[in-house]
Amino acid sequence: MNKTKDMTVGSPTKTIFFFSVPVLLGTLFQQIYNMADTIIVGQFLGEDALAAVGATGSTVYLVIGFASGLTQGCGILVSQAFGGHRLNELKKVVGTALLLTVVFSVILTIPTVSFSRQILLALHTPSNVLLYAHEYLRVIFGGILCTMAYNIAASILRSLGDSRTPLYFLILSSFLNIVLDIFFIATLHMGTAGAAWATVLSQGISALLCFWYMFHNYNNLRLSIRDLYPDPYRILCMIQSGIPMALNQTVTAFGIMILQSGINQFGSSVMAAYTAASKLESLVMQPMIALGSGISTYCAQNIGARKTKRIFAGVRSTMLLSLGAAILGMALYGIASKAILRIFLSDPSPEMVHYALQYLYTSVWFLLFLAWIFLFRNALVGLGNGLITIIGGVAELLCRFLCIHFLLQPFGFWCICLTNPITWIVACSLFCGFYFRWEHQQKHCSKSAR
Repeated sequence: MNKTKDMTVGSPTKTIFFFSVPVLLGTLFQQIYNMADTIIVGQFLGEDALAAVGATGSTVYLVIGFASGLTQGCGILVSQAFGGHRLNELKKVVGTALLLTVVFSVILTIPTVSFSRQILLALHTPSNVLLYAHEYLRVIFGGILCTMAYNIAASILRSLGDSRTPLYFLILSSFLNIVLDIFFIATLHMGTAGAAWATVLSQGISALLCFWYMFHNYNNLRLSIRDLYPDPYRILCMIQSGIPMALNQTVTAFGIMILQSGINQFGSSVMAAYTAASKLESLVMQPMIALGSGISTYCAQNIGARKTKRIFAGVRSTMLLSLGAAILGMALYGIASKAILRIFLSDPSPEMVHYALQYLYTSVWFLLFLAWIFLFRNALVGLGNGLITIIGGVAELLCRFLCIHFLLQPFGFWCICLTNPITWIVACSLFCGFYFRWEHQQKHCSKSAR
């Protein structure tokens, strides 16, 4: 059954909200199987192993963020072709996206697997967690093709307005991941590598199911050999659309790696505290990420249909929805922080709980800036202004570098707590300014045309 959604008609608020809800549920389930790794590792393998999985987070985000940014950029071209009702072009864009997914998977896998240990050493990973971290990281990087395959399949479906189908397969994958986690770690005693294998296999199965459904149910996505022809023009267009978003994710990841290197200098207890706190932070981000995905597809389809006034209304509606997401996150921080932190370890040390709560209670006041980063950055991507997001990413990188370089020694762990909020304020201001500058230009051009 065709579940595509034309986002160029209807109420902007309802259209974005109802598109974002399945995306939110999908990202929540994705967080469930990411958190399952962390919880099961912490419960069965202890604090050092938990710290090890946390120590890989920024490195994984560096590579996987690049991959997801690339697929998101490819999805923008799919949305624009669909919104403009160019169905022949749609098939060729999808074919090019699949070819690039395979190529970039190979390009990313070989060096990351080869140098995973050296990357961890460069981040000052303590010796007592290095082996655990290396075992986990090497398997995750070896499964980049599975990650990219699911991301591109989900991105294509969402670009057509179908945000429900990726959700269904992701739910199945999430439960499978939890079962495999317990089997590999508790039964086969595979350690942190078992958690990584569970994640990779679950993503691979989810990707296969998405592709099967996509080609079986959507006539306008059934590709021929001609659609898979590596046309240089389309490859260039795809790279121009995808690389800016991928580079933005990469630059952001470098900033997070700088933050992680500062955290690693405090030892395994602080590393474990940050790992647990960041998982709760990731959970709170999911409504913001979902709204960002919704506004990106919405803007891409409407710019393809040349309905700029509709874009203005959609962005303002999403600003209010993002405010609600930030308030919800603040409530979750205040009510559930201690209970959620104790899920990750059966007997957390008082030191770990103290540092985790200090981090969470500091960042809680700045969640609206984070929500609007996702809104305005994704709106700009949907409008085809992906290059601007790189500028914001560089600003985030500089903020984190300057904070860690100048504030870590005099302020200690308070520097870790304040680095992200300072970065969010700067990045939000930039993206907001870029968007409203674009909107002002569009209104001026519209008046001139009259």
